[in-house]
Amino acid sequence: MKILVVNAGSSSLKYQLLDMTDESVIAKGNADRIGVDGHISAKTGDGRGFEADCDFPTHTEAFEKLVEVLTTGETKVIDSMSEIAAVGHRIVQGAEIFKETCMVTDEVIDQIDGLAELAPVHNHPHALALRACKEVLPEGTPQVVVFDTAFHSTMPRKAYLFGLPYDCYTDLHVRKYGFHGTSHRFVTAKLAEVMGKDLKDLKIVSCHLGNGSSITAVDAGKSVDTTMGFTPLDGLVMGTRCGAVDPSAILFVMKKLGMTPDEMTAYTNKKSGFLGLSGISSDNRDIQKAALEGDERAQATCEMLAYQIKKYIGAYAAAMNGIDAVIFTGGIGENAPEVRRDALTDADWLGIKLDAEANKSRGEIKKISAADSKVEVWVIPTNEELLIARDTLAMVK
Repeated sequence: MKILVVNAGSSSLKYQLLDMTDESVIAKGNADRIGVDGHISAKTGDGRGFEADCDFPTHTEAFEKLVEVLTTGETKVIDSMSEIAAVGHRIVQGAEIFKETCMVTDEVIDQIDGLAELAPVHNHPHALALRACKEVLPEGTPQVVVFDTAFHSTMPRKAYLFGLPYDCYTDLHVRKYGFHGTSHRFVTAKLAEVMGKDLKDLKIVSCHLGNGSSITAVDAGKSVDTTMGFTPLDGLVMGTRCGAVDPSAILFVMKKLGMTPDEMTAYTNKKSGFLGLSGISSDNRDIQKAALEGDERAQATCEMLAYQIKKYIGAYAAAMNGIDAVIFTGGIGENAPEVRRDALTDADWLGIKLDAEANKSRGEIKKISAADSKVEVWVIPTNEELLIARDTLAMVK
């Protein structure tokens, strides 16, 4: 059975086609610059590639090109879209309406679009992609939606409420939602598998570190707290996002610089984080290189990131009354040994000891804690597309 997985952004449409008999990737690609001019890149599982500039006024044209790439030319892998059993979509914000994976209906699409105010960069494009997919696919092809926020719906209210008047929660739905849920769910389940243990018996701190980063406390397979909050802006310092900041500091800067709320949203989401602190780049690799060369602002940025990771690991160990394992995943988590090293330096009080040689590993499943470490530390590459495909298959069946 073939499942198409779609991850739509405001101006992009990433996809993977998987064969669920062995969970192999048949093809993958990205249609981007939608609404600007348009570009598509595609690659098949056997190494064939295609890249071209295209005209993508909307997500519908991007989907039509996706169909063309999959069924014709150098990157053809299927004869027609009728070979695709179902399509699974990643949706960022499900709020308190969607607490689990579900089948797509017109009502579901409208509800996802209705949550756009809570995720303006993501949810409306998701709805556009769902409607576009429906237009392009053969009639009756089932679509399934998998929500980033659903994994965090198990958080207790002491973790998800803010210290604002309660009406803000009941009337405006302002609360911690958490994100990266599909990634945290995938890597924690994979960890239990490689450890040979039941997930229900484990207390895990999962660190998804990339251009966007979040850390989640997972107790018995359930999220009990996470660093991202009402939006993906909260928590750790990230590529261009500021992370947790005193709200008064935000208001002070707005007043001093004469910013509107929309301008401050852009400032904190796109001009802050690694980029704003270092003045060099939003890419951790550039920051680490500059730090090694003696750049003080880059060094301060590295120190902040490591400190915050360490702080949240300790806090979540306390919240769960113990810890069995720490996971590093995401682009930085999987490929930046120096970040893992710095974050876990002097963590022996928590029962964590790193194996320096094992920690050199990049991009593979690897235990990187020392033999005498009471808490195991693992690098587990994430695979959100596979999780979405599995959820989609289960719903269709």
